[in-house]
Amino acid sequence: MRKLAMLIVLAAAATVVSAQEMRMPVSTTAPSQSDAQKAFEKLKTLAGSWQGTIMGMSVQETIRVTSRGNAILHEMTSSAMPDNPITMIYVDGDRLLLTHYCDSGNRPRMEGKISADGNTVEFNLVDITGNTDKGFMNRIVFTLVDANHHNGESNFMLPGNRSLGVKGVFQRTK
Repeated sequence: MRKLAMLIVLAAAATVVSAQEMRMPVSTTAPSQSDAQKAFEKLKTLAGSWQGTIMGMSVQETIRVTSRGNAILHEMTSSAMPDNPITMIYVDGDRLLLTHYCDSGNRPRMEGKISADGNTVEFNLVDITGNTDKGFMNRIVFTLVDANHHNGESNFMLPGNRSLGVKGVFQRTK
């Protein structure tokens, strides 16, 4: 008899909880995006192939959204470069992060911030792993001009604490 009474009490409690859950309002508005997510979505629009010039050298960029939309792969190639460095961009919590796999043998990690107008994303060094004897990247900037043009800037720290800044102008080819 006690077991039957307990079952009835439990069933009644479950019915009350279920009825209360059904009356709770369901939000129909999407949660607002963090600045990191807004910047990431903006950078996703760069997916494609690009032709540009850096320090008088012709370079090609390939930018690809990968990992089910959770990462952006940036690869730069040029006949003037011995290797093709890659960069991965991703959101981690409320931070936009970039890891640059440098041909200098290190991996600087940078945090990005979007400009007030939403057209520029600037990444600055957070930390670095690997050998820094040959230098390392400590800043990368993407400025979106329009759907078919963007500018890039980067700063490379050379041995002896000397800084080398470069700028590039890119046009979409695909």
